[in-house]
Amino acid sequence: MRISIYHCSLAKLLDLQNVSEMAEHRLTLAQRGAIQEFRNNFLEQQYPELRPLVVSCNDFGKPIAINHPKLAFNQSHSQREYALAFSFDVRDLGVDIESLNRKIRFEALAKHAFHPQEYQCWKALGEDINYWFKVWTTKEAILKAHGMGIRLDLNTLNTQMHPTHDNGQIIDERLGIFAYQCFDLGHAMLSVAWRSGMGCGQFIVPNIQIINMNT
Repeated sequence: MRISIYHCSLAKLLDLQNVSEMAEHRLTLAQRGAIQEFRNNFLEQQYPELRPLVVSCNDFGKPIAINHPKLAFNQSHSQREYALAFSFDVRDLGVDIESLNRKIRFEALAKHAFHPQEYQCWKALGEDINYWFKVWTTKEAILKAHGMGIRLDLNTLNTQMHPTHDNGQIIDERLGIFAYQCFDLGHAMLSVAWRSGMGCGQFIVPNIQIINMNT
């Protein structure tokens, strides 16, 4: 199994000098359109057989390739970063990326969004910032993979994030079984999640390739 993730700066994708003053999630309609156009063009370049790629939304509002149902893809952008995950080998793929230097009220958001077990682990780790971002991006990636999004309270979803491991699996009666993998890129945390199955009590981590186009 294989998952590929294209990663670049948002400024590079939008052909801007920088996006340091751009408020997160406040892109113009033209910029949002440019991101969607880039996604479609990139996937068509990678897989010419997809042309023309026809994208619509499922009942949860998640973009899907209606003329190529075996293609799973998902994208994410933060104030500075962009990531596009795609695969023909997994179902219900989700990705989330966050800049590690993003200004966040860590304590307030942890109390609001973390499961009690995640919150206790974060406190036991001395409020480790990387652990915080692993939990946050993994939650987002899992909910995006499923498609439920903000319809589920974040603090009811337990990633069971390990203090040192970067991958794991969740079994949730509302969502099903999902696996995830986190990547500390140095300046950003990237997490990808996909629908998983149980095999002898274990899950298989696909070969995950990150295509970094920042250089």
